[in-house]
Amino acid sequence: MKEQHDIPASKLWTRDFVLLTVSNLFLYLNLQMITPSLPAYVTEQFGAGQWTVSLVISLFALSAIVTRFFAGAWLKRGRTALILLLGLTVYMLATASYYGAGTLALFLLIRILYGIGFGVSSTAFGTMVSDIIPIRRMGEGMGYFGLSTSLSMSAAPVIGLWLLGSYGFSTLILVSTLLAILIIPLSLLIRSTPSASKPATAPSPAAAPDTRGTYRRVALPCFLNMLLSITYGGLISYLALFGKEVHIGNVGWFFLCNAGAVLLVRPVSGKIFDKKGHFAVLPPGALMVAVGLVLLSYTSSMTGLLASALCYGIGYGILQPSLQAWTVKQVSPEMRGTANGTFYNSIDLGIALGSLLLGGIASGTSYSTMYLLSALAMLLFLAIYVSGTLVKGKPQASALRK
Repeated sequence: MKEQHDIPASKLWTRDFVLLTVSNLFLYLNLQMITPSLPAYVTEQFGAGQWTVSLVISLFALSAIVTRFFAGAWLKRGRTALILLLGLTVYMLATASYYGAGTLALFLLIRILYGIGFGVSSTAFGTMVSDIIPIRRMGEGMGYFGLSTSLSMSAAPVIGLWLLGSYGFSTLILVSTLLAILIIPLSLLIRSTPSASKPATAPSPAAAPDTRGTYRRVALPCFLNMLLSITYGGLISYLALFGKEVHIGNVGWFFLCNAGAVLLVRPVSGKIFDKKGHFAVLPPGALMVAVGLVLLSYTSSMTGLLASALCYGIGYGILQPSLQAWTVKQVSPEMRGTANGTFYNSIDLGIALGSLLLGGIASGTSYSTMYLLSALAMLLFLAIYVSGTLVKGKPQASALRK
């Protein structure tokens, strides 16, 4: 196994960085192809109502969240490659098991196992990549790595809904299972892991990592990321129903346009983060997301849909990698597993809350009103960010680059 100190300190595009990014892309493609297809499938297959559909989404999120608390501790102790392999195996088997789920109870059990596999795998990938990115290029590196997540979250729903509508649920699960299988050999090719660079001797008790202190240090960026994810939960859960409400035929174009905007902005925003800190990127990113949601709420044409997607994609592409880079830079290297697990938990929790809370708003008003009100999450984002950081003084870029 190649030791990390053999890699030039400033080199970003290493072999392992590319493998981790591609593996993470496949992981999230699998997830985001399946997730938006589930409401229609469980409604048709099991006669599920709104509460059951929410349960199907929430059980996955809950199991992933609980799993990550343990995954962070496991990764901190080493044997990252083995932990990752176990997580990917559970994820792949759970994906394949969707095909044979003949009852709702069995389907819900598979959702729990699917969340466990995803919780372990996503935490491991995030921890491994944050360990090999040069600390002075953390924003840029997380920006490129985060493209694998954002592009999946933008493009995969279109692919998944197309496969479901054109070829059925069994074909969707077959393609998703193949993606999960492909991740395993790719992950086995990764040579540098966080455990590879740890000293052979155990740290003294006085130097033991402070888990509680880690949670305190990452609480602000992770809470802000949860607010961002609430808005995304409303998009991935209800955009198709919104399209029917306002008579827009193919709302999948929203996700494609969103993906293009994310692709354009990610590399630039990461470099700005590294040079000037989070103050330079988070407020404009939050405003762009809010503008995108407001535009969406008033949209009744394809042109308006694409304009809202462009604004939302720019804001989302700025915010998520910057928040993850900020999270990682708050902690010591041995606590990155815990920090990344907390960050990914904030995504799943936000999406679950978005699906539940915004769905309740839509049922009492309309989907257009729901998206207008979801923009308030980004105003809360700005208020909490200002109260949490700017009252203490503008963050210095030099401090963030340490």
